[in-house]
Amino acid sequence: MADDYLVRIGKLIRDARQHRGWTQTQLAEALGTSQSAVNRIERGNQNISLEMIARIGEALDSEIVSLGYAGPMHLRVVGGRRLSGSIDVKTSKNACVALLCGSLLNKGRTVLRRVARIEEVYRLLEVLNSIGVRTRWINDGVDLEIVPPADLDLDAMDADAARRTRSIIMFLGPLLHRMDAFRLPYAGGCDLGTRTIEPHMIALRRFGLDITATEGLYHAQVDRSVTPGRPIVLTERGDTVTENALLAAARYDGVTVIRNASSNYMVQDLCFFLKALGVEVEGVGTTTLTVHGVPNIDADVDYSPSEDPVEAMSLLAAAVVTESELTIRRVPIEFLEIELAVLEEMGLDHDRSAEYPADNGHTRLADLTVRPSKLEAPIDKIHPMPFPGLNIDNVPFFAAIAAVAQGQSLIHDWVYDNRAIYLTDLNRLGGRLQLLDPHRVLVEGPTRWRAAEMMCPPALRPAVVVLLAMMAAEGTSVLRNVYVINRGYEELAERLNSVGAQIEIFRDI
Repeated sequence: MADDYLVRIGKLIRDARQHRGWTQTQLAEALGTSQSAVNRIERGNQNISLEMIARIGEALDSEIVSLGYAGPMHLRVVGGRRLSGSIDVKTSKNACVALLCGSLLNKGRTVLRRVARIEEVYRLLEVLNSIGVRTRWINDGVDLEIVPPADLDLDAMDADAARRTRSIIMFLGPLLHRMDAFRLPYAGGCDLGTRTIEPHMIALRRFGLDITATEGLYHAQVDRSVTPGRPIVLTERGDTVTENALLAAARYDGVTVIRNASSNYMVQDLCFFLKALGVEVEGVGTTTLTVHGVPNIDADVDYSPSEDPVEAMSLLAAAVVTESELTIRRVPIEFLEIELAVLEEMGLDHDRSAEYPADNGHTRLADLTVRPSKLEAPIDKIHPMPFPGLNIDNVPFFAAIAAVAQGQSLIHDWVYDNRAIYLTDLNRLGGRLQLLDPHRVLVEGPTRWRAAEMMCPPALRPAVVVLLAMMAAEGTSVLRNVYVINRGYEELAERLNSVGAQIEIFRDI
């Protein structure tokens, strides 16, 4: 029995390593061990401690096992079923993590309504709790209360949790006003290739923050004599870069102008939250933000983040790929208008309701009803642009949609180094995707999907795209180790089952 356990553990490690694209030697180097030891582990021929399993999981950013339950989560999908009825969009993952980081600005009590209960949020809560922030779920676990301590204990930070989320980078903006020197672990998250933090550094240097990176840590020093005397021009119109600049400007005693700012949904939610804290922000929804900082923020604030446009796109894609009629409610329509315009040109049959306000009082929502449609490949390539262009995170869903359309579609995912590569996993389910280079994929449709068993890609959106294709494929598919999906979606399998999918959650260790 023990030998069988070791063999199953070894197979999970091997699959996770291969899906990451690592050799046994590369994994051995990351662990400080030998290639032969890794080989023995993967063959089930070596005893292995829970500590080593945890280290391997961290190195591969894959949940090999978890303490407290039987093992990594898998999904068994019975495909070929039509969806029907209606489903609500949950609150924005990216807004929620920005607001959790933003709560560090406030000395008072922060309540966030309908927070997404996802792994990314849980990792940030673990980090916040470890440094002394008190958090608790209230109102039957729907809302989140956050109360900071008088002084943060950064030396006690849960480094393992911090390394499993890219969002930790957004601690820099709030913390530079709280202490003159501090350390943060390197940011982690999805395996999407190298992403430089230099745009963050360029923006935050204007507030006196200097960063050196050694031994897996960012070492931060703050020079209080440095202030942003002229407008900050971001070298990248990125969402988290803009949010970090906003968080730094919020407690700066003066006026900060941020140019080439992102105006995307999570940035707007953060701006509205800052206003609730008493920070005046002008230009919300544009690429120039003017922030009137408040050096001391001590307010009891109650805020409701808006719904997630990327989840809305996920659900829309689920309806398209499974040829279903489905109503998707509470869609933040202003952040899906380009996507819908492209889909209309492809032949999507859908209706939308009159618009109504989100609970934050600003974001425009609508209900979408999608019907089975005969789609044609778009004439132009599918490519993302900063808002109001097609959302970067929505590009992968067009791979699945293009796969059911007639003709050839070119998808150019120019932002990330690796993500387009993961889209070719659809070929194992019957897709015909040709990787032209690390950023471009040619998709040939329509597709006759077929069931398969495979490891979950280590990137959030491609992982969901694979799940959607499995839902369309006749027969039973298995998607193994879906931790990455749980990072960004709350109870996705259960919610899809509520509208007609057949997805079973199981664990095999």
